[in-house]
Amino acid sequence: MAILIIVDNSSNWKLDIPDVEIVPSRKYLTDVKYIEQRNAKVFNLCKSYRYQSIGYYVSLLAEARGHRPLPSVMTVRDMKSQSLTRFVSEDVEELFQKVLGNVDKPEFSINVYFGRTEEKRFEKLGPALYGLFQAPMMCASFKKDANGKWHLESVAAIPASGITPEKQEFVEKVAKEFFTGKKIHIPKRSASRYDMAILWNPKEQSPPSNERALQKFVKIGETLGIDVELITRDDYARLSEFDALFIRETTYVNHYTYRFARRAAADGLVVIDDPQTIVRCTNKVYHAELFKRNSIPTPKTIVGHRDNIHEIIQAVGLPCIIKPPDGSFSKGMSKVNSEEELLKATEEMLKTTELFIVQEFTPTEYDWRIGIIDKKPLYACKYHMAPKHWQIIKNSGSEEESFGKVETVPVELAPRKVVRAAVEAANLIGDGLYGVDMKDVNGKPMVIEVNDNPNIDTGYEDSILKDDLYAKILEVFIKRIEQRRRGSL
Repeated sequence: MAILIIVDNSSNWKLDIPDVEIVPSRKYLTDVKYIEQRNAKVFNLCKSYRYQSIGYYVSLLAEARGHRPLPSVMTVRDMKSQSLTRFVSEDVEELFQKVLGNVDKPEFSINVYFGRTEEKRFEKLGPALYGLFQAPMMCASFKKDANGKWHLESVAAIPASGITPEKQEFVEKVAKEFFTGKKIHIPKRSASRYDMAILWNPKEQSPPSNERALQKFVKIGETLGIDVELITRDDYARLSEFDALFIRETTYVNHYTYRFARRAAADGLVVIDDPQTIVRCTNKVYHAELFKRNSIPTPKTIVGHRDNIHEIIQAVGLPCIIKPPDGSFSKGMSKVNSEEELLKATEEMLKTTELFIVQEFTPTEYDWRIGIIDKKPLYACKYHMAPKHWQIIKNSGSEEESFGKVETVPVELAPRKVVRAAVEAANLIGDGLYGVDMKDVNGKPMVIEVNDNPNIDTGYEDSILKDDLYAKILEVFIKRIEQRRRGSL
């Protein structure tokens, strides 16, 4: 497996290790050599993992390319959250007290390089912290409370550019040992209870499930022997009471929905949407790389960045659609008809993200939405375009004018090629609950995107299966809970 160490474009950092390649971050993101490379392990030493920064995209697209990034995007998010930092460190609190017991300051920071620390008296902290976060180089900060107990307060990445000359020899030594040495085992927790929580937001304007549908889950859960309780963001501390978590609120990476998923997964709950799914599904750049690599049929698509704007029209033509990487409900998308409009739209997009999506405009009367759960088709809907609009949702005007009609059909009557392509695309993401947006253009299926928390609304998606739709979803949770109890999941 190739080993790639990704550094910032301005970094002159060198590491003399055979078979290890130092790659500037922008080159890794845009050079076809790395886009097509297989079986690579990527060590991300960029100076920032801030959301939608270069460092963030290095880890995100490494996953899309089938590479193994350290840190992963989930680890990046964990490091940014103080509550998650404290949560994931609970299992090693005793070690912290033992190792830091003789430190007489109220605050303490330590650098960890490839799982190792410089001072021998703190050497046990290195593998423990790496086991929690799996970042190549990090600075961990601790704080002592009023009772004299140490807590992990924060973890920050150390970039390649942060290695001073006096540290270079030590870092090179431990890096060599790391690449040829031991792996760290991270124990997994197991669930012990048999209840299910549904996270929802009573104030959300366009939730993935209406309240009638949520009550269906509660009622049908009773008949299947699973207690279903609706919870809100205020119930974060209660997650350990449940056996499963079903997120029925619009998910984002920079959001408490992700923290709920991450916390639940760490507690051993069965989770839909799981945190990895949230990371993957809420970024269209990830979709573009993943679909291209796996030959999933899509409209002509290009990942846009500041260096290839002049190539967009030749690649996808006009008109075309400019999409932010993390937009939902069609927000932030724009249709451009000229080069002037394109330049204006891309200039605006680059203010908030390093990468974005440009896709050819493929007009159809309706989009297909194929619901998938546990890698099998669940429902099929035709989402018609909003009146006098090119999208299924028009983000202006009255509510009646904002949405096109929804027409649900039996899965077996939907075009086979559409269903097959939808299942194939969703299975690349995971085995949760997905809604795959598709177009059928003259008998040719095209995948637009995979949504991680598709609509399940009473009166719409359940029009064909009725109560069986809710039962089928709940049965997946029950099956997985039982598998975890047997230790087979």
